[in-house]
Amino acid sequence: MPVEITWWGHATCTVEDSDVRVLTDPLFARRLAHLRRRRGALPPPDAWRADVAVVSHLHADHLHIPSLARLAPGTRLLVPRGALRAVPGLRRLTRLRVTEVAPGDQVKAGGLVIRVVPARHDGRRLPLGPHRSPALGYVVEGEARTYFAGDTGLFDSMAEEVGPVDVALLPVGGWGPYLGEGHLDAGRAAQALARLAPRSAVPVHYGTYWPIGMDAVRPHEFHSPGEEFVRLAAERAPGVAVHLLGHGESVRPEVAR
Repeated sequence: MPVEITWWGHATCTVEDSDVRVLTDPLFARRLAHLRRRRGALPPPDAWRADVAVVSHLHADHLHIPSLARLAPGTRLLVPRGALRAVPGLRRLTRLRVTEVAPGDQVKAGGLVIRVVPARHDGRRLPLGPHRSPALGYVVEGEARTYFAGDTGLFDSMAEEVGPVDVALLPVGGWGPYLGEGHLDAGRAAQALARLAPRSAVPVHYGTYWPIGMDAVRPHEFHSPGEEFVRLAAERAPGVAVHLLGHGESVRPEVAR
């Protein structure tokens, strides 16, 4: 079966490869604290179906306990090292098979190998968590090598530490009018794309959640990052096929044979 990528919104994607379903940063909430889902229907129950779920870091829009609780019993869940100590709610998810991982680890799942790679991002459980858990990216290796960047800034050794990939799922925005340190906007994501040089890319982490009452504050930061990434990627990485997905849409990217 060809590799298939589905974007459910924010950083939540399903990567289906070698008959294994990998779910990234599951977030199925209509509202999260001061954020509300402004675009895209809530993912349907089919989105909850996964063999493995991966969590990139401990921020609540990436490690969301109520969403993780919807996963089927026995689902394998990979979380950053130290997460079980930092997020007590994880310890209540006894139906899941939780494994803490760190950069350099490799986890086998059916016909896949999931490699854990570094990210440059504040990995704490905010607002007060200590710096004990790394922010991570993951490379899902099967018929394709699919890189899920999680949340990350651009860093010099990115291509070396991630390694060769066929597909890159890159964050291009955020959930508020300003991006802090340790994030990719559309321009920096296009630079990352040029360094990584995959065959295909999908922009994620934009155009889904926005602070309540701030619809009119810098709205271009909500609406435009995906299209801006497509434009800048064509300039800086013209050999990469960029797939701009709507919420719930899927693509079967071309991969090397």
